[in-house]
Amino acid sequence: MKDAKVLLVENIHPTAVEAFQSAGFSVTSFKDSPPEAELIKMLPDYQVLGIRSKTQLTTKIIQACDHLYAIGAFCIGTNQIDLATANRGGLPVFNAPYSNTRSVAELVIAEIIALARKLGDVSMAAHQKGWLKNAKGSFEVRGKTLGIVGYGHIGSQVSILAEAMGLRVLYYDIVKKLPLGNAKPVDTLDQLFAESDFITLHVPETPLTQQMIGVEQLQAMKKPSYLINASRGSVVDIPALAAALKTGHVAGAAIDVFPYEPAGNKEAFVSELQGLNNVILTPHIGGSTEEAQEAIGREVSYALIQFMLEGASRGAVNFPNVDVPPRLAPVRLINVHRNVPGVLGEINGIVSKVKGNIRAQYLSTDSEIGYMVMDIENVEGKLLADQVGKLSTSIKTHAIGD
Repeated sequence: MKDAKVLLVENIHPTAVEAFQSAGFSVTSFKDSPPEAELIKMLPDYQVLGIRSKTQLTTKIIQACDHLYAIGAFCIGTNQIDLATANRGGLPVFNAPYSNTRSVAELVIAEIIALARKLGDVSMAAHQKGWLKNAKGSFEVRGKTLGIVGYGHIGSQVSILAEAMGLRVLYYDIVKKLPLGNAKPVDTLDQLFAESDFITLHVPETPLTQQMIGVEQLQAMKKPSYLINASRGSVVDIPALAAALKTGHVAGAAIDVFPYEPAGNKEAFVSELQGLNNVILTPHIGGSTEEAQEAIGREVSYALIQFMLEGASRGAVNFPNVDVPPRLAPVRLINVHRNVPGVLGEINGIVSKVKGNIRAQYLSTDSEIGYMVMDIENVEGKLLADQVGKLSTSIKTHAIGD
């Protein structure tokens, strides 16, 4: 698949372009996120698609583009992609779950200090010729308590940095996690809210986290305290947060993600939080550092290249994971099929009929599909792939090599 064409949208870092080109792929890169209809028109010319968080890969797009071989999400989350439809269509989705961990964690730490000192308000006043020199309502963070909701890669990194600054760290997670340093787990969110001066959210977008911070949770926060959300825009009830900020129950907030975000830099941004005191609003920049974007570009492009050239699906979020060694024969057959009994027997029968010699075979399945990689001697790859692809159970089939 060295002749594959790659489409990258949303201004993906040049490291990805360089990696694909070095591997022999043709690359087209766009700065913006195309709307659904435009993307459907563009995709027939490409075999690999790379996006970031704004591009919505709907059921309609994925079903209209069954010629695609793989999708790269050059970000942490994959909730912008219909993963189930991609799975049934034999499309693996690769992301970068760890590459921007440090960038997000550093932003959170900066926002903790900025909220405690009301830096956003005093800076804005100074820009407008005001001079708000006053210690009232400004605090050191040393000795305060930070509550972390979601103690995964980012949450635990925030924990380490916060503790180094003298913060006491509590965390809550629905999965039992080993504490780092002196961080302590709590049994309930209510306990976390009651004891924390700062609360930072680091959870995925799931039905469990949909508006998990609403009126009841905000009222459970100690007064005064501060809320930071750099996870997903659906996690916080924004009108409820605005109301709590107006009454002073919540002393400040830093929000980096929103339920509705502009598709590009030229579109207007509107939020109920605009104009409120001690509120920091940032345009989904938690992972937007040069270091993070460069690392994401490398990580996701590497996974896509390995899949296209070797068939390795390690790290795919919606697809059976197969980690394969270098080819042991001239032809590597790649087959995605419906997970029903008898498929391997049919494929092996075809290989036997053309007098091929199987050197190695790798298989992994999930509830919907099976993914098979087979190294074979004494066969013509394209002819074999065509025959296997005609099986009623086959979803996608191609050959790598001769």
